[in-house]
Amino acid sequence: MKKILFIVPHRKKRSPGQRFRFEQYLNFLSKNGYDITFSNIISEKDDKLFYSKKKYFSKFVILTKSFFKRVVDIFRISNYDAIFIYREAFMLGTTFFEKLMSLSKAKIIYDFDDAIWLNDVSDGNENLKWLKKPKKTAKIIKYSDLIFAGNKYLSDYAKQFNDNVKIIPTTIDTNYHKKINVNKKKSAICIGWTGTSTTLKHFETALPMLREIKKKYGDKIYFKLIVNFPYSVKDLGIEATQWKLHTEIEDLCEFDIGIMPLPNDKWAKGKCGFKGLQYMALEIPTIMSPVGVNKKIINDGVNGFLAETKKQWVEKLSVLIDSKKLRNNLGKAGKKTIIENYSVDSQKNKYLNYFNELINNKHKTHEK
Repeated sequence: MKKILFIVPHRKKRSPGQRFRFEQYLNFLSKNGYDITFSNIISEKDDKLFYSKKKYFSKFVILTKSFFKRVVDIFRISNYDAIFIYREAFMLGTTFFEKLMSLSKAKIIYDFDDAIWLNDVSDGNENLKWLKKPKKTAKIIKYSDLIFAGNKYLSDYAKQFNDNVKIIPTTIDTNYHKKINVNKKKSAICIGWTGTSTTLKHFETALPMLREIKKKYGDKIYFKLIVNFPYSVKDLGIEATQWKLHTEIEDLCEFDIGIMPLPNDKWAKGKCGFKGLQYMALEIPTIMSPVGVNKKIINDGVNGFLAETKKQWVEKLSVLIDSKKLRNNLGKAGKKTIIENYSVDSQKNKYLNYFNELINNKHKTHEK
């Protein structure tokens, strides 16, 4: 058995990034000769405290516990063939742990799915962003033997510091993401968005278009948000549905149209299209901003829509609201795209092969 230590921030099934970047592959790796150890540093109890505003003493305690958890990891790295690091080993601006891991015999695999070399933090930790030092991303990439980047934009960044970079798209388990029939509000059409507190600012860029659509269609439409904390937009009748793992598919399947608005900035270009991929897997016709990888995922008018200006958003939302046939056709074409290019089944053998090739190569490739 080949042994891998996964160095991650969160417990299993908590973080969308972890779930759809690598957790979906853990069973497949286990069935193919890998013994996996999972090491997260933020517990369920500490989670809410860490991402809340202020509470600096509690956060200091969490940081201290996290530091010693990683010290324990350092003392056991010689037992592993590979160390898989998702985004960073520790939440502050140091690369102390990554550096020590790189000096071991274990191969280092680094996975990232956002433009994390830019300083973008959660609202709860805005006052502490000076501690992050996001430029450490370049150092971690140099220390690594294999890089998994979520899209070409991220890959191009990583290739400045390491030649062994592979693009692994964020993927959907189509055995889990299955369309189901749900009870809806009468015959009204649901326009939906799902995300977290850190991406709500992207949803809010769509509010002018949604207000225009509400003015045009009235009670013929309604909006649904699935998010991880209380949120409302009174004039649009939005009261957020709280995300729960056991209801996420049922909640998503209420959507008749899924939206993924993004600003056209450097951070957004690093996004991996996850929201749109979820909608498409469930045959929900999808409208996305033409930013970054979204332009590769969506063939405009064939498997979904791309919309940039307010006018385009209103026009494309309108044609979907007005035509059930178009919604069905785009939904089915979207699912086909996921199955062929963005599903776990379409990527798992390539993913496994990258692990095997790296571990079977006896030489470390990074700069020490």
